[in-house]
Amino acid sequence: MGWASSSIEKLKAGETVSFRPRGNSMRGKVESGQLCTVEPVDPSTLEVGDIVLCKVNGREYLHLVKAIQGPRFQIGNNRGRINGWISAGGIFGRCVKIED
Repeated sequence: MGWASSSIEKLKAGETVSFRPRGNSMRGKVESGQLCTVEPVDPSTLEVGDIVLCKVNGREYLHLVKAIQGPRFQIGNNRGRINGWISAGGIFGRCVKIED
Protein backbone atom coordinates (compact mmCIF):
# COMPACT_ATOMS: atom_id res chain seq x y z
CA MET A 1 0.00 0.00 0.00
CA GLY A 2 1.55 3.28 -1.12
CA TRP A 3 0.91 6.97 -0.55
CA ALA A 4 -1.67 7.13 -3.38
CA SER A 5 -3.46 3.81 -2.93
CA SER A 6 -6.75 5.30 -1.71
CA SER A 7 -6.74 7.84 -4.56
CA ILE A 8 -6.07 5.09 -7.09
CA GLU A 9 -9.03 3.07 -5.81
CA LYS A 10 -11.30 6.12 -6.16
CA LEU A 11 -10.01 6.82 -9.68
CA LYS A 12 -10.70 3.20 -10.65
CA ALA A 13 -14.28 3.75 -9.44
CA GLY A 14 -14.60 6.78 -11.72
CA GLU A 15 -14.15 9.46 -9.06
CA THR A 16 -12.02 12.62 -9.30
CA VAL A 17 -9.52 13.01 -6.46
CA SER A 18 -7.43 15.82 -4.97
CA PHE A 19 -4.31 15.45 -2.84
CA ARG A 20 -1.09 17.24 -1.90
CA PRO A 21 1.95 15.20 -2.96
CA ARG A 22 5.25 15.79 -1.17
CA GLY A 23 8.70 15.79 -2.74
CA ASN A 24 10.78 17.70 -5.25
CA SER A 25 10.95 15.35 -8.24
CA MET A 26 8.33 17.37 -10.13
CA ARG A 27 9.62 20.83 -9.10
CA GLY A 28 8.81 23.37 -11.79
CA LYS A 29 5.53 21.65 -12.67
CA VAL A 30 4.23 20.53 -9.26
CA GLU A 31 5.75 22.01 -6.11
CA SER A 32 5.76 19.96 -2.91
CA GLY A 33 2.44 20.34 -1.08
CA GLN A 34 0.46 21.90 -3.94
CA LEU A 35 -3.13 20.67 -4.33
CA CYS A 36 -3.40 18.42 -7.38
CA THR A 37 -6.72 17.38 -8.89
CA VAL A 38 -6.60 14.12 -10.84
CA GLU A 39 -9.39 12.75 -13.02
CA PRO A 40 -9.86 9.25 -14.45
CA VAL A 41 -8.40 9.11 -17.95
CA ASP A 42 -8.75 7.12 -21.14
CA PRO A 43 -5.08 6.26 -21.81
CA SER A 44 -5.65 6.62 -25.57
CA THR A 45 -6.07 10.39 -25.02
CA LEU A 46 -2.73 10.82 -23.20
CA GLU A 47 0.03 12.92 -24.71
CA VAL A 48 3.72 13.37 -23.95
CA GLY A 49 3.96 15.97 -21.18
CA ASP A 50 0.77 14.95 -19.38
CA ILE A 51 1.09 14.51 -15.61
CA VAL A 52 -0.37 11.17 -14.56
CA LEU A 53 -0.96 9.21 -11.38
CA CYS A 54 0.56 5.84 -12.14
CA LYS A 55 2.34 2.80 -10.80
CA VAL A 56 5.79 1.80 -12.11
CA ASN A 57 7.51 -1.31 -10.75
CA GLY A 58 5.17 -1.34 -7.75
CA ARG A 59 5.75 2.32 -6.79
CA GLU A 60 3.17 5.08 -7.09
CA TYR A 61 4.06 8.34 -8.82
CA LEU A 62 2.53 11.60 -9.94
CA HIS A 63 4.94 11.98 -12.86
CA LEU A 64 5.17 12.88 -16.53
CA VAL A 65 4.48 10.88 -19.63
CA LYS A 66 7.89 11.20 -21.31
CA ALA A 67 7.24 9.08 -24.41
CA ILE A 68 4.53 6.93 -25.97
CA GLN A 69 5.42 3.88 -28.01
CA GLY A 70 2.38 1.97 -29.20
CA PRO A 71 0.64 0.62 -26.08
CA ARG A 72 3.53 1.61 -23.76
CA PHE A 73 4.13 4.81 -21.83
CA GLN A 74 7.50 5.97 -20.52
CA ILE A 75 7.17 7.66 -17.13
CA GLY A 76 9.65 10.06 -15.57
CA ASN A 77 9.95 13.06 -13.29
CA ASN A 78 10.64 16.72 -14.12
CA ARG A 79 14.32 16.46 -13.19
CA GLY A 80 15.46 14.04 -15.87
CA ARG A 81 14.92 10.70 -14.13
CA ILE A 82 13.10 7.95 -16.02
CA ASN A 83 11.03 5.53 -13.91
CA GLY A 84 10.36 3.05 -16.70
CA TRP A 85 7.82 1.84 -19.25
CA ILE A 86 4.28 0.80 -18.31
CA SER A 87 1.12 -0.28 -20.08
CA ALA A 88 -2.14 1.65 -19.94
CA GLY A 89 -3.19 -0.50 -16.97
CA GLY A 90 -0.57 1.23 -14.82
CA ILE A 91 -2.06 4.69 -15.40
CA PHE A 92 -4.97 5.68 -13.18
CA GLY A 93 -5.60 9.37 -13.87
CA ARG A 94 -4.40 12.62 -15.40
CA CYS A 95 -3.67 15.74 -13.36
CA VAL A 96 -6.04 18.45 -14.56
CA LYS A 97 -5.46 21.19 -11.96
CA ILE A 98 -2.60 22.34 -9.71
CA GLU A 99 -3.13 25.02 -7.08
CA ASP A 100 -1.63 26.27 -3.84
